[in-house]
Amino acid sequence: MFRLRAAEKCGSADYGWLKSRYSFSFGHYFDPQLLGFGYLQVLNQEVLAAGSTFQPRSFPRVDVLNIILQGEAEYRSSDGQVTSARAGDALLFAGDNTIFRESNPSPATDLVRLQLWLQTCPEQNAPILQHRPLPANEQSVLIASGDGQQGSLKLRQQIRVFQLSLQQEEIQNFPLHGSHCYLQSVYGEVALGGENTSLQAGCGDGVFISDEKQLNITAVSDCRLLIIDCCGSEQAA
Repeated sequence: MFRLRAAEKCGSADYGWLKSRYSFSFGHYFDPQLLGFGYLQVLNQEVLAAGSTFQPRSFPRVDVLNIILQGEAEYRSSDGQVTSARAGDALLFAGDNTIFRESNPSPATDLVRLQLWLQTCPEQNAPILQHRPLPANEQSVLIASGDGQQGSLKLRQQIRVFQLSLQQEEIQNFPLHGSHCYLQSVYGEVALGGENTSLQAGCGDGVFISDEKQLNITAVSDCRLLIIDCCGSEQAA
């Protein structure tokens, strides 16, 4: 089953120095029907103006996955770690009340990134920060997973997060392992087919996917997708 989360219906905020789009309830934006999906709690796209800095902040016990789409970012943690990242990088923070400060050090270029909050297994521990560049020329990249396969960032839950890059008219049959999955179009338009359903999603749209064993994906235009496969998850909003 597919259900569209249209980009124009998402929550939003514009503070001048920061522009945000919220797929699920976050901050001032609250919808009791949108409190996450499976193990995915938050999916935000944020644009941080050149030279701007977030106030230092902590996160609850979640894994925070940042994917840099444009520009560069600098992160400082309360234990003194400093990490720089650029477009094409992914970073995974173990929330657990560690305080981070995020900045855009560029004097001229906005920072654009996606941020996901993913539920964790309480018994598992993780490094405060993991960082990896994503291969630029691979069609399918496993960004993060519960077992750290293929050099992916290691999550504290049975979730797999993929980046899928397709050219116009390219077709991909993508197997799913969980009962719930969320697909996010970073850019481009795709047609999705399942066992008994179909749907078309455009740039910035998300798709709730339930009880499908495989996605049949056709690129209507060049596209870049995130696929969050909640392996074994039985929870959904």
